[in-house]
Amino acid sequence: MKSLRFDVFGREILVTKSGKGWAAYYLGADGKRRPATDILVPSDISESEMQQYLGDLCHEWATERHPSVKRLDWSGVGGGDFG
Repeated sequence: MKSLRFDVFGREILVTKSGKGWAAYYLGADGKRRPATDILVPSDISESEMQQYLGDLCHEWATERHPSVKRLDWSGVGGGDFG
């Protein structure tokens, strides 16, 4: 399963792709995740389009302190591929 991690206007989001398509999760400071049922990602969105898609979808979350969407790396988190 492919996993991508983003800072979406100050909220940490994990997006995973499996045979069923993309699924989004909110990441907690304790390492736990919960489904982000308000973030629906069409299965035809590519990995390279994900950052722009999340920015377009969640733009209402933007603030002066958190004005953008950033892709985060996995250093110190255990890697980006699960499964």
